[in-house]
Amino acid sequence: MNFAGAVAYLVGGSSGIGLAAARELASRGAHVVIIARETKRLDQALGSLSSLRVSPDQHCSAVSMDVSRWHEVAACMRDTVAATGAPDVLINCAGRACPGRFEEIDMERAEETLKINLMGCIHIARALVPCMKEKGGIIVNTSSVAGLVGVFGYTDYCASKYGVIGFSEALRSELKPWGIKVQVLCPPDTDTPGYAAENLTKPRETKMISSAAKIMTPEQVALALIKGMASDRFLIIPGLESRMIYLAKRVFPSLVEWVMDRQIRQCQNEMGDGR
Repeated sequence: MNFAGAVAYLVGGSSGIGLAAARELASRGAHVVIIARETKRLDQALGSLSSLRVSPDQHCSAVSMDVSRWHEVAACMRDTVAATGAPDVLINCAGRACPGRFEEIDMERAEETLKINLMGCIHIARALVPCMKEKGGIIVNTSSVAGLVGVFGYTDYCASKYGVIGFSEALRSELKPWGIKVQVLCPPDTDTPGYAAENLTKPRETKMISSAAKIMTPEQVALALIKGMASDRFLIIPGLESRMIYLAKRVFPSLVEWVMDRQIRQCQNEMGDGR
């Protein structure tokens, strides 16, 4: 797929998968706009993109905003489109996870997770779809393997990521007549700053479930994303292990549940907390 000259908006583009995808697109000639909340990270990320440009006419820019606030998103995106043009490619990577046992989760924190992970995608799409209809394009919303399989300790996160898939599937059918392709990226555990923070609050059961899983790099996920965008697949699932989990959940859901329940019981028995 040729991205030369395309306008690409990367929401959550200041770090992790979003930044890795922005770097890939910049190196392929796209005009890249990275969007995130923290100005300092944005400035650092923008500096790393400038050296990847393949043409003196290629532009890279950064926009600071909070995706969870609708009126802020609407105003920022209106100004950004006026300055850079409507996106040909929109990739929503903004997200967060704060794992913990359900009864111990702070409800304000859970609401914030839903606002960022799910409503953030909805806000961005709502602000940009009208202008994208004029020329078509691609929208990729980021879910997770935890949007395909419920994971112990990630109740609010799973709710948000399952929601992203449902939202995207409905949006896909609405936008298809306008030449806008909608896809969902479902990465596994990925070595990002956010993943490191998650490990600080993960329940022991969650750590056991994920201990055998292969961790991907943001660059590996970004390459899978770029490759997936050239296909007609709705779900882009990086990594063979993740695709096998997805297939097993679809074909043998009871088996997947049994394996996960067995791991949880084993961990709880070791802690003297079996039920």
